[in-house]
Amino acid sequence: MIDDFLYGTTGATAAVEAAVRAAAAAEILPRYRQLAAHEIVEKSGPHDLVTAADRLAEEHLTASLTRLLPGSAVVGEEAVHADPAVYDALGGDAPVWIVDPVDGTRQFVRGEPGFCTLVALALHGEVHASWTYAPVLDEMAVAVRGRGATLNGRPVHSGSPAPGAVLKVAMSHPDYTSDAQKRALLGLRTEGIDARACGSAGLEYLAVACGAQDAIAFNWEFAWDHAAGLLLVTEAGGTQSTLSGVPFRITGGNDLPFTAARDAETAERILRALRTGAQA
Repeated sequence: MIDDFLYGTTGATAAVEAAVRAAAAAEILPRYRQLAAHEIVEKSGPHDLVTAADRLAEEHLTASLTRLLPGSAVVGEEAVHADPAVYDALGGDAPVWIVDPVDGTRQFVRGEPGFCTLVALALHGEVHASWTYAPVLDEMAVAVRGRGATLNGRPVHSGSPAPGAVLKVAMSHPDYTSDAQKRALLGLRTEGIDARACGSAGLEYLAVACGAQDAIAFNWEFAWDHAAGLLLVTEAGGTQSTLSGVPFRITGGNDLPFTAARDAETAERILRALRTGAQA
């Protein structure tokens, strides 16, 4: 079904892009820097926020994406928050749209432009296409398995860091990790690596895909944060791996932290640093 949709339907990827843009135009941008206090709610704590834009954009996308691909399911961040059983669709037999309506909600709430909408299309745990849209920045990145990645219609390539260059890495904030993961991430505080806390995960992946950043190292595995970006990086020529050396699985059960990087050598450097930290 996914093959017929992506490769046998003229304009399918453009139709999804249009649906993502429409959701942002209708539900996100009108609330940018215009949020009322009652439209912002804490979920698990002050660093885990949801807004009216998140909820309404996800509802908009759920309706439009399932119309484009009848019989498909949607795993959205807000739907899973309301009913964790929704996540089980990732292991089912139907195509699944994986949706993060506002990735970087904290940035959105602060009125900063560094947020995006993430959509990925998967089947049986494999991501086949993805869309990363930063509406304020007007950047749309699209990746299709086996067909490369584009940013605003132009091919993007991750390339490789210059020999001997200090690696620029975005990582999970160590304060929001288990003790073991904290030790692993602190392994990045080493010579030759310039690590900082991440912003919007989707935009961090985009930076790696474009070669503006060398790698990410994250310790959480919600599919809506990673499915789109992992395909984007790999289709741009990069690579990804969990701490145990196997690829990240969107269905979960990964050995964390994991990395996505511009090339295999960079990924291995990051993994070595993480393993060194884990053994400290």
